[in-house]
Amino acid sequence: MSRVLRLAQHADYERCVSLFTRSVHALAAGDYDTAQRLAWAPLEPDLPAWRQRLDSLQVWLLEEAGVLQGFIGFSLDGHIDLLYCAPEAARDGVASQLLAQAEHQLRRAGVMRVCTEASLVARPFFLRQGYRVTAEQWVQRGAIRLLRCEMDKQIRRETADATGRGKSAAGQTDDGGDGGVRAR
Repeated sequence: MSRVLRLAQHADYERCVSLFTRSVHALAAGDYDTAQRLAWAPLEPDLPAWRQRLDSLQVWLLEEAGVLQGFIGFSLDGHIDLLYCAPEAARDGVASQLLAQAEHQLRRAGVMRVCTEASLVARPFFLRQGYRVTAEQWVQRGAIRLLRCEMDKQIRRETADATGRGKSAAGQTDDGGDGGVRAR
């Protein structure tokens, strides 16, 4: 089956929030205790707050056979705010494909430095993608503290080649497509 990468619509937001909650509770259990996971991802999320947050970001989804596999939310200033995969899709290239799409969009916007605040779970993934830890940070959620890592990566801005197709400063050509990317 092929995967489809596309921009999220308002109608997708509840699925994103549900995936976020499932992901935190299933994938972060080895690094955060139950109280920390509940503070991070309450079982009854504040959907209006989530809609407002997602509206402020560029949000891309990766689906397979219409089933949400993961999503990424970022701002065009280079900040990756959200990157979550369905537990059943973890370690299956979903996060890599979503991050590549975000970095592509950011290059096109002229961004040269991407940053994020990664959980302890996400830190190894971002390190493998060429990010570096710039600081450790404690976040307060009510009475609960969570450790995360500020991370960043330098990226090269994209220019157009003679055909009008996107080309990174490293020379990799992109088809400049509309996000209808399919992966293995």
